[in-house]
Amino acid sequence: MRKTSRALLAALSLAGPTTARAADLDYDFLRGPDYDPPVAVTAIDWSGVYVGGHGGYSSAALGFQRSYQPLIIQQTHNSTAESDFGASNLLTSKPRRVGDVSFGGYAGYNVQFDDVVLGIEVDYTSFGRSGSSSDGISRFKTNSLGYLETVSLNGASSTKINDFGTIRARAGYAFGNLLPYVTGGFAIGRARIADGVFIEDSGYNATTYNANQALTVGKPAYVENFGYRAGTFSQTDPTTGVPYSTYVSKSKTKTVGGVALGGGFEYAITPSILLRAEYQYVLFNDFDGHRANLNTVRGGAAVKF
Repeated sequence: MRKTSRALLAALSLAGPTTARAADLDYDFLRGPDYDPPVAVTAIDWSGVYVGGHGGYSSAALGFQRSYQPLIIQQTHNSTAESDFGASNLLTSKPRRVGDVSFGGYAGYNVQFDDVVLGIEVDYTSFGRSGSSSDGISRFKTNSLGYLETVSLNGASSTKINDFGTIRARAGYAFGNLLPYVTGGFAIGRARIADGVFIEDSGYNATTYNANQALTVGKPAYVENFGYRAGTFSQTDPTTGVPYSTYVSKSKTKTVGGVALGGGFEYAITPSILLRAEYQYVLFNDFDGHRANLNTVRGGAAVKF
């Protein structure tokens, strides 16, 4: 009995200090380091000035429907070629579409109201592509003076869009770091145009000519005519001095205005670095009978201050 009691006391004496030491342990050590909650992401403030660059692809539709009219009418306005044939409206070259890489820069300013973002932006795009078209036509009939007249026209036109810029309003709705937007405003561009027309106009008195053909005796009468000399178109009108066969042309650089519309998405990588993808449509007013509109798809990057 006494031996049993001694053994029990010895076991309790060993267990006591161990239990005390266990009570002193920091159980956080067993759980690992303290848990840090995630830091809340600050919402992007889209307000402010930004400056960036863009690059993409532009496709230009070029029209030449009335590009020849001023040149032709300055030569034919007092003639039966215009009054009877309507020569200035005979040539209608087909439109052309050209495309190439375009690039430039942009800058703007935004103001944010809750999730609505309003702003204004200007941009510049270098393009430098040209397109050309040509047309030819010949008509003949007995004109109002009784002459059998032939009018032949051959023309060529070209348009080169050097560059263009826009000033536009923007409106978007922010979804955190993503800003979809629409935009619209005014456009201005520089275009180089060139037009040239070769004009041939000749005729003869068909009544006299037919009478001479039927003549069996006697001397043929003189057949009144214009535009002929030894079968060529080199004679000039003796009254006005205007040549019956002539080439007229013009070439100039024009500053043209128009409208710009578009839309896109902007994404903020950081509060000060913005990426974008954008579509832009530019329609220019007619200039000297030429027409042009451009469709541009591009990407860009900007720094916001």
